[in-house]
Amino acid sequence: MAPRGEKTPPAGRPAARPPGSRRRRRRDLPLANDASARYLPWLIAFLVFLAGLALVGGLGANRLAARWDSGLAGKLTVQVMPGQNAEETKTRVGLVLDLLTASKGVASVEVLDRKQLGALLEPWLGASAYEESLPLPMLIDVTLDPGVEGVPPGLAERLEKEIPAAHLDDHQRYLGALISFARSLQLIALAVVVLVGAATILTLIFVTRTGLSVHRQTIELLHLMGARDRYVAGQFQGNAARLALRGGLVGLVAAGLVLYALERVVQSGGAGLLPSFSPTPVDWAALLVLPPLAVAVAALTARWTVLRTLTRLP
Repeated sequence: MAPRGEKTPPAGRPAARPPGSRRRRRRDLPLANDASARYLPWLIAFLVFLAGLALVGGLGANRLAARWDSGLAGKLTVQVMPGQNAEETKTRVGLVLDLLTASKGVASVEVLDRKQLGALLEPWLGASAYEESLPLPMLIDVTLDPGVEGVPPGLAERLEKEIPAAHLDDHQRYLGALISFARSLQLIALAVVVLVGAATILTLIFVTRTGLSVHRQTIELLHLMGARDRYVAGQFQGNAARLALRGGLVGLVAAGLVLYALERVVQSGGAGLLPSFSPTPVDWAALLVLPPLAVAVAALTARWTVLRTLTRLP
């Protein structure tokens, strides 16, 4: 390849303005006709689509873990089995309330009424959850004092001994497992985003090197005309940015449609059984960042690859 870079033109020959000067941006390399121009946007669209779903899923898992932690931490639930009649059930509930309010570490207690119980069971039992004839245990929501973690000492033993029909549920037993599960989902989502980014960079490096090989003769001719490596890199950089923008927008639209469809499915048929899947403004903002990020990664990767490759050529 002919000498490039900073060399001055031969003596007696005026210095020519490099192709594509600031006054007029030209495309001297027919990069738009390459095969990669047809497939690269679709590949980037697929990667942006995957990254968008993983990103929104990770953010949703973080909100879910925070809601579980804030909603169940410092809470206990006492189930009181119904008696032979309403009077016996009322007596059992009264004994449990007296025991709870007299226990250290208990801030407040609340007995859930029939309507609240029905709302909790409606996703599984439907309208029959509100029927009075359905034998349901009475639920007592217990709020602990700030700083109290887990069941206050001796409370479970006293309930079991004095009121055998009552059963204490400690949310902390499974709350830690749920939060660990949500954190695992976050790590998986982060790993997917990182892998998608790595795949995008490797693909762009391969496509750029292929383009350099295909247009090597044209690049040599541009060097003879006075073009520098930075100009050639700019050609590849601009082409990669255009393709990435096109693919990024397609991937963004596809991810948005899928998220909207999932939200509709959850709202129509999964209410109560599935957690809320409504993307927040933060989720949509994160999605909107993906196409510009794809453009930046594509442009920088293409420029770095071209400059590094041309520097190593003889």
